[in-house]
Amino acid sequence: MAKPLIVDESPMNMAQVKDELVRIRKRDKGLNFRATRTEEYLKEMVSLDGKKAEELYSKLEGLNVPRLRDVHIHKIIDILPTNLENLKVVLQGYTLTVNNENLKKIVNVVNGYVEKK
Repeated sequence: MAKPLIVDESPMNMAQVKDELVRIRKRDKGLNFRATRTEEYLKEMVSLDGKKAEELYSKLEGLNVPRLRDVHIHKIIDILPTNLENLKVVLQGYTLTVNNENLKKIVNVVNGYVEKK
């Protein structure tokens, strides 16, 4: 069995993974079974395209919320919490404390990118 070499390890949100799978599909002229299943899942679950996800990432990063790391921002982009309670649930899985003022700023930025149904 081959031992792959990990060159770089960085967090990605689901929109970036979806774009990367499209790029790999074009490069390799197809995907294996697991990648195809992952692509199907992402088509159902991801509501932002890659460009909007990048914009949202830069805006969330620009808020300069203390202790908010790349991993947290990517998770917020994946879930897109639209109110304080949902955002608190998303961040509850991390050892992170964010004050209510910063939570409100995050929710306001995210609400600008959520499609109204």
